[in-house]
Amino acid sequence: MSEDISNPLLSLVKERGLVDDLQYDEVLGEFKRSGKPVIQILQDFGIMELDDILGIIADQLSTEVVKIRDSDLTPELLKNVPGKTARMYQCIPVSLDGSTLRIAMVDPLNPARIDELNFVLKKDVQLVISDPAMIQKALEKFYPGGGIGADDGSFSEILKELGSDTELAKGVKVADAEDDANAMKDLANQAPIVRFVNLVLYQAVQDRASDIHFEPFETDFRIRYRVDGALYEMSPPPKHLALPVISRIKVMSNLNISERRIPQDGRIAYQLGNKQIDLRVSTLPTQFGESVVLRVLDRTAVNLEIESLGLPKFIYDYTTEAVQRPNGIMVVTGPTGCGKTTTLYSCLRRVNTMDSKLLTAEDPVEFDIEGIMQVPINEAVGLTFSKALRSFLRQDPDIIMVGEMRDLETAQISIQASLTGHLVLSTLHTNDSPGAVTRLIDMGVEPFLISSTLMAVLGQRLVRRVCNNCRTPFEPTEAQLGLLNLSPHDLGEKVFYYGRGCSVCNDTGYKGRKGIFELLVINDALRTLINERAPTVVVRQKAIELGMVTLREDGLRSIFDGDTTIEEVVKYT
Repeated sequence: MSEDISNPLLSLVKERGLVDDLQYDEVLGEFKRSGKPVIQILQDFGIMELDDILGIIADQLSTEVVKIRDSDLTPELLKNVPGKTARMYQCIPVSLDGSTLRIAMVDPLNPARIDELNFVLKKDVQLVISDPAMIQKALEKFYPGGGIGADDGSFSEILKELGSDTELAKGVKVADAEDDANAMKDLANQAPIVRFVNLVLYQAVQDRASDIHFEPFETDFRIRYRVDGALYEMSPPPKHLALPVISRIKVMSNLNISERRIPQDGRIAYQLGNKQIDLRVSTLPTQFGESVVLRVLDRTAVNLEIESLGLPKFIYDYTTEAVQRPNGIMVVTGPTGCGKTTTLYSCLRRVNTMDSKLLTAEDPVEFDIEGIMQVPINEAVGLTFSKALRSFLRQDPDIIMVGEMRDLETAQISIQASLTGHLVLSTLHTNDSPGAVTRLIDMGVEPFLISSTLMAVLGQRLVRRVCNNCRTPFEPTEAQLGLLNLSPHDLGEKVFYYGRGCSVCNDTGYKGRKGIFELLVINDALRTLINERAPTVVVRQKAIELGMVTLREDGLRSIFDGDTTIEEVVKYT
């Protein structure tokens, strides 16, 4: 991601000689680490005052600085910019003079946005500069946001417009039939397509979606978001838009637009107002066109402090103590998307001090963490987990994180690293924590090596939280209790809750997610079983006898605390 793309303001103040190289690097580092707006960092570091920064931007764009007053923002004026457009482009109308609409934007140094607004609003748009914090305040006050599927006209409007655009449909037909890369690029850069894709990305970020799916089928084109682990569908766009929309995403992520036969991976750095959002892009050729999935990485939305993971006290105490040890292996296990990487990052953050050297091998690197050497795995050029790990041992590290133990070689080098005095953190895809031991043996690792290096396995799942706003107590039926192997007289005074559905949670009854955990600590009794190659069931039974709280039991704790529902716990444990 080039610095200029992510930081036009920082490049501008550097060009004008207002920051030296050291200050530039400091501000850029803080921006990449925290995702805070550069305008804010320049003030926080005492480098420049707000008025000076706004003056420089206005001078650069040959416009003026304007103070936003609530009293000037009349309903008549605000009507000129639909709510969704205002929120998406992070802009507010300041005044209307004939057909010229003066607009202030949170991110004014983005010329493409102004051109898009001219097209979207069908007016002559003139940019003025204002304090981004004041613009955001005005947006929250006058254009309060809607959630999944919330629509103030602009989404259905643009769909209608795109559906009836015969020129566009004709262009798609020709480009598709002739497989013409230039024609596809032209379609991808057409203003309505650009605007539509921006709107989809904006809505996904607003709704805290973790993934966006673009799926072409024989007769329709579906767009779905994954929010808190569940998929929601948007109003489907016309089928012929699949090619230009997917081409647009490929243009944004620098993928080969004319290659539609093999999967491709890329990345988009997306600026939303003051926020820097990273999107990981994966394309897959299917029978009816390319299916594209975008993984949304919003740095400002993820808290990488270990305290914020919601670990039960005894697991928190053990984990914080274990990551301080000089050697050994700790494995986090669970299915894809259960937050394993976030847990490992939080552990690394805890031990990321001046006196320790940390190295990670990841596929791909999800979050940049200051002070940690992070290596992206690239199998295409032969940089595999095992190859990276071998080099790590020559880099004198204290702690190594391996994104995933995928094969025997990676597992063996991790064990070697642990035996030679390194702490190793890694993940495995298994159903529960005792299953991790059997999985390593199945890979071909010698049991005595596992028993002498493995400290603990943390199993985890993410369950959806009941929405606090519409949380309602209810009496569970015997059938529901049967799913949890409980009977009515086991309950005593315990209260069960569910979410009725409201505007806060978009009528889903859930808002956000929380972790449920099980910790398998390897002790002498379990070491003996591992050395005897005992099956998972036996290891599990012994661990429960020795006091391991299972995922299901931790799920029950979350139900009784009113955090989640019976359905969620039964689904994930």
